[in-house]
Amino acid sequence: MRIGIDATALPPQPVGAGNYIIHLIRTLTGMTSDHEFVVFAQPSGPNLIDLSEKSSVEWVIVDERSSGSRLIWEQLYLPNLVRKSGVDLLHSLHYTRPVRLPCKSVVTFHDMTFFLYPELHTWARRQYFPRMMKYSAGKADELITVSDSTRDDLIRILQIDPHKVTTTHLGVNPGFKPTVDEDKKKKIAEKYNLPEKFILYVGLVEPRKNLPVLIDAYKQLIENDLDYELVLVGRYGWMYEEVLEQVRKLNLQHAVRFLGYVPQEDLPLVYNLASLFVYPTIYEGFGLPALEAMACGIPVITSAVSSLPEIVKEAGLLTPVNDTNALFETMVTALTNEDLRKDLIRKGPERAAEFSWSKTAQLTLQVYQKAIKS
Repeated sequence: MRIGIDATALPPQPVGAGNYIIHLIRTLTGMTSDHEFVVFAQPSGPNLIDLSEKSSVEWVIVDERSSGSRLIWEQLYLPNLVRKSGVDLLHSLHYTRPVRLPCKSVVTFHDMTFFLYPELHTWARRQYFPRMMKYSAGKADELITVSDSTRDDLIRILQIDPHKVTTTHLGVNPGFKPTVDEDKKKKIAEKYNLPEKFILYVGLVEPRKNLPVLIDAYKQLIENDLDYELVLVGRYGWMYEEVLEQVRKLNLQHAVRFLGYVPQEDLPLVYNLASLFVYPTIYEGFGLPALEAMACGIPVITSAVSSLPEIVKEAGLLTPVNDTNALFETMVTALTNEDLRKDLIRKGPERAAEFSWSKTAQLTLQVYQKAIKS
């Protein structure tokens, strides 16, 4: 096959869906010589994806665009580039595909928050994505979801034939693992001015991640004399100001640190330095940070919603979403119960080892083959 991959949604500072784009393309192009790959990307794409010298990929570089103008470009100009490239199939990696395409089509759906929690998105995104996701789901030859939870939501909400939807779980990089290299950990601690003992969150700072509940639970924690700081890693998203204001109102500026975006090469050691990872999200299509934390051998607490029970299973602790007291009590237990901590530290890497980007890529190739035959 000659396979086109639309990577133009890849942002300069990748997180969940961005990491999926990077690692899927790296792994696909590195594991097989049976197919030709054409990757459509913005100028920063090749450096971010960083393929090995052995990879033979044809790049089609397009002008850099904002997220909004990229969606317009996707509809007006991408179909012509696809036609010129002569691909047999286009894989759209971020929810939507062009209305008109001269080839077979596969689309990846990362979650269904645009339908389930529209209030967590900007007005413009609420107008565009539900309509185009519904069209794309109906028009594509095959669909990919990143969890069974998202698959179930997609089938139920958009009334899609289940045989058309395949789950390809995300992977975790080998670099996310427990480390005993104290020199490396010390350098990262100094680089980011990390405290000796801290609770960690990794993800966007935006409403869907439910940080107000974490901050309220953390307030109770320090009022009960547990001496840990709270470190929040991730770039500011939509409506992040509310989180900053909450920290100010609770007078927690001295105890809550916002590190901003941390590059992938530093992130495993940041996880390793934490005492506990908390991910209080309202909904996740997959929840990659929880998996990364488990891979690093850090006790994990996350919400008992959407895909997270599916991903974490018994290797982490689950709490009801939006239940501040339950989250506080679970945090106390995870920090003070040594037998439980040892159990979670052991189970986390074992569970994370079940996920790999090679599995993701192999399943994705199977979907391509199914789409071509349809």
